Amino acid sequence: MEQMSNLESERGADLPKMILRRVVLVLVFSVAFAYIEAAVVVYLREIFHPDGFSFPLTNFGIDARWKQLLLTEIGRETATILLILSAAALLGRTGRQRLALGFVIFALWDIFFYVWLKILIDWPQSFMDWDILFLIPTTWAGPVLAPILVSVTLLAFSVLILSRSWLGRPLEASRAQWAGFVLSAAIVVASFCIAGRYIAETDFERHFYWPLFGVGCIGAIALFVRLLRKSKQPG
Repeated sequence: MEQMSNLESERGADLPKMILRRVVLVLVFSVAFAYIEAAVVVYLREIFHPDGFSFPLTNFGIDARWKQLLLTEIGRETATILLILSAAALLGRTGRQRLALGFVIFALWDIFFYVWLKILIDWPQSFMDWDILFLIPTTWAGPVLAPILVSVTLLAFSVLILSRSWLGRPLEASRAQWAGFVLSAAIVVASFCIAGRYIAETDFERHFYWPLFGVGCIGAIALFVRLLRKSKQPG
């Protein structure tokens, strides 16, 4: 019994070191990976938009060079997601930790992607500048502020999930709550995909529906707050 108690004490003492090590690894990986992604975008813009990247993108997907490289770009985005999932799988010990770490890496990668672009090419000029966000399964687009808000929200969720998991008080979501989170995420994605259909139109800005985006984000936040409150209730 005494040996078991000593072993548990050692594990408890090692917990802060383990957490710090994982936090440092996640931060280094995310920031470095964001630089790689930003560098690729710098090259693509130099090739396809030598006179400056701005909306509407009248030649997006139409220029012969775009058609040649579109599948390559989709493949790169797929590889990006796989790398994020792989890093999360290696660093997390449980399914809950892996999911949360995946969100942390994605959020930091997305935020620092724009930080690096600002440093490298002084873009975006404002949070309301538009960007092509993703190409799977269709074009996602919208103002830079929108994906940053999503990333900040994911980061906050994930920090709370991980901290409670490492303290032995994990959050438990019901099937109905999971369905609510999936629906909220689908609404946010839909707002990006709808906007992506109009990137070549002069009135492109009208087609990002902030109310729709807000419903998705606020819905997810409300569900998470309710989950936190429920977890604090006895029994």
